[in-house]
Amino acid sequence: MSTLPTADLAHTLIALAAILLCAHGMGSLFVRFRQPRAIGEVLGGLLLGATVLGWLSQSTQAWIFPTSGSTPVILGAVYQLGLLLLLFIAGSELRTVFPRGERRTVAAVFVAGTTIPFVAGLAISQMIDQRSLWGPNGNTTSFVLVFAIALAITSIPVISRIMHDLGILDTPFARVVLGVAVLEDLALYVVLATAIGFAGTTGSALFGLPSALGITTGSHADLAYHVTATLAFLAAFLVAGPPAYRWIGNLELNVIQRATPIAHQLTFMLLTTAAALMLGLEAFFGAFVAGIVVAATEPKPSQATLAIRSFSLAFFIPVYFAGIGLGLDLVHGFDVVFFVGFVLAACLIKATSVYLGARVAGEDSFSSLNLAIAMNARGGPGIVVASTAFSAGIINQDFFAVLVLLAILTSLAAGTWLERVPRHRLLTRPVTVAGRAVVVEGDTVT
Repeated sequence: MSTLPTADLAHTLIALAAILLCAHGMGSLFVRFRQPRAIGEVLGGLLLGATVLGWLSQSTQAWIFPTSGSTPVILGAVYQLGLLLLLFIAGSELRTVFPRGERRTVAAVFVAGTTIPFVAGLAISQMIDQRSLWGPNGNTTSFVLVFAIALAITSIPVISRIMHDLGILDTPFARVVLGVAVLEDLALYVVLATAIGFAGTTGSALFGLPSALGITTGSHADLAYHVTATLAFLAAFLVAGPPAYRWIGNLELNVIQRATPIAHQLTFMLLTTAAALMLGLEAFFGAFVAGIVVAATEPKPSQATLAIRSFSLAFFIPVYFAGIGLGLDLVHGFDVVFFVGFVLAACLIKATSVYLGARVAGEDSFSSLNLAIAMNARGGPGIVVASTAFSAGIINQDFFAVLVLLAILTSLAAGTWLERVPRHRLLTRPVTVAGRAVVVEGDTVT
């Protein structure tokens, strides 16, 4: 087994230390001001990238983060593991239940808040110069799907962290927001996996089962295969995954589970991700599904799950989010006019659709406005959409920057707004009790 040359090892360690220092430093600063930690970690990476450090001293930035040798390869591997662990944790947090009192609002907001922005995204993408935003592997189908997802997605980790910090995570408002976000992210990650699977140079060979079947990128068979395989993979693991995971965990021969449940969970995530790759699906989707399976076997997070989450949030995930910031270049080629127009359109469409859904469900105007602003927070999932689409070559550097900044700004706006709304006014709804109209504020009838 070969070892790294001393110079490469030094560069790698310095680069990782710089990333962790800036990511955790900015993340902690944002938490202090009751803003999402993940957004601070992205901005920490931005300080180290071409936008700030590269602009101030390009030679220093190039020395810390060389583009050749072992350092970029190792950083890329850590970055990829950070993405997989982020999606695994996101899947393992899908334990949200939908109390009967909130089901109508959850259903209406989900249908309106997902369908309207997605359809609007499909329509708007036909009115712009798509090719100017394509990456090297972009095509109409993959780009249009990513564009529509970017308008529709909501962040579970960011909005839940905001509500936790504000002390409102136990309210009906929080249950509605998280319930809708769970359904949205599950649906849109399926679409994202399909979009990325369909990307690539038309006619090129695919990996795994699609290659064995002779399916080529860009063909009608490719689209049909990825839609079918993604849905089948999800359905199979949702149905058979939890009992199979429990059975494997209880086997006498499972020495890994007995020695360290943490290793057992990580091995399950890696094997599920590898299975997704062998089927021609995306690695992030396999990790996400593995997390869902683990969540289905745990009424509450186990010590192993908490340990994985703790270490991932200390090392791998901050490196991932900081890597997003490192990849942003807001100095060269950034179209401010397009950015402003896209952000305004995305926020207006998402907020309006959520507001209409909430009103249809019977929420009053102020409660509907609160839901509309909260559901606009794109946070981590918005950044995942941007980074995976960029890595797959579907979108270019400019549109990648636009999507990341959209996630940052909407998350900051949601946190700032919710901090100023009194807890008892977050979600109020008129109901009828004993023949007279009353108002429910939070969990209290007045």
